Amino acid sequence: MLAETICAAVSAAGLGIAVITAYRKRFLAATRIAAYSLVPVGLVMTGVVEWVSDIAFKPSVWIGFGLLGVAWLLFMTTRAVERRGGGTRRERRAARAASRRAAVAPAASAPPLTSGAAAPASQAQSRPAKKQQAPPGEDFSDIEAILKKHGI
Repeated sequence: MLAETICAAVSAAGLGIAVITAYRKRFLAATRIAAYSLVPVGLVMTGVVEWVSDIAFKPSVWIGFGLLGVAWLLFMTTRAVERRGGGTRRERRAARAASRRAAVAPAASAPPLTSGAAAPASQAQSRPAKKQQAPPGEDFSDIEAILKKHGI
């Protein structure tokens, strides 16, 4: 009830200012002021003011907003920890398993020892030279093309 009264008073004052502005031959400004002053009455008539006042003065609504804030905070915290810790639990488990296999694999698949130092040199020559490849996720060719397109 109080909010509706305040909105009506603000609208009446705004319309009064609009009339004074129109009297001074500033019709465009007077029309704009009249439009702004009709908004509070329109909000009261549509029920928006009652809805907002119901939200603003109910403790259960504020508790709900608080719970939403806590949920958002927990979500953001878990995302930050996940990014810092190297991904999800499944990804970390796969990375540990891969590192264990890499540690065991060289000892199990070591080439037999041969007499003479010529064997490692011949093995090095028989292998083709590998090109340095970018690690996955670091292919910047599309970005370079966009920059060249824009002349940067």
